[in-house]
Amino acid sequence: MRIESCRLCPRECGVLREAESGAGFCGMGADPVVARAALHYWEEPCISGTKGSGAIFFTGCSLQCVFCQNYEISTERSVGKRITPQELAGIFRRLEEEGAETVNLVNPTHFVAAVREALLLYKPSVPVVYNSGGYDRPETLRALEGLIDVYLPDWKYASRELGELYSGAANYCTAVKKAVAEMVRQTGPAIFNDKGILLKGTLVRHLILPGNTRNSIQVLEEIAALSGDLLVSLMAQYVPCGRAEQYPEINRRITAREYDKVQQRLFGLGLEGFVQERGSAKKDYIPPFNLEGVPI
Repeated sequence: MRIESCRLCPRECGVLREAESGAGFCGMGADPVVARAALHYWEEPCISGTKGSGAIFFTGCSLQCVFCQNYEISTERSVGKRITPQELAGIFRRLEEEGAETVNLVNPTHFVAAVREALLLYKPSVPVVYNSGGYDRPETLRALEGLIDVYLPDWKYASRELGELYSGAANYCTAVKKAVAEMVRQTGPAIFNDKGILLKGTLVRHLILPGNTRNSIQVLEEIAALSGDLLVSLMAQYVPCGRAEQYPEINRRITAREYDKVQQRLFGLGLEGFVQERGSAKKDYIPPFNLEGVPI
């Protein structure tokens, strides 16, 4: 593949991305690079179910958060194999045949062109999940309309300062609001099957950062003001990863008090969805990035 002037994400670098290389912020070429493609059991129950979600972890990222638990592949880009859209479509089919409850595209923003081509080649019968950092352009998302069943974005920050400090994206707040609004427009209200799997809808994740309960509460308030047609997943799994040790204020797990304070605001706003227990803050839930399931 080749992208002449890449504007897939809100950075709008406008650079040439050849098949194998690119000079944009994400540092990736146009062909998808995958670090793992296997059943994954630790997403929300409506995504993983009992059989697991067919999670495809893409290498590279347009955010590169300093605390990313997938830092090895998102920022260091030390693991990953370049594949074609045809091979990506083959992965969709294989994961579906293995019994995956969903096909889960993890951090696909910078490879949307290839993802779209692959989905046009083979659209799984199970829900296709677009699992992103929330740093997406509505124009890019519109190219996926009718191909994505479930949007699973993060909503990380409510302030320009935090977006710039931890993700190098001062425009994160503006971008995520527009992106989530477009996602909700496409999916409409949540629809579940009789097993509790989300067939259609937008489920917004928010990870509580230590020392940042005010940010979390502001994010929840902004979500509540946006629309009643989405679900929220409040995540307590933060563990210091990546370069978090260079930021003392976030170089720890969240406290019970921080967790309770944000959870109470979630309930007070009447937001529906999922709440993660503090006990989930373990690195055990981070899968090994070892090219499992990636075509040789």
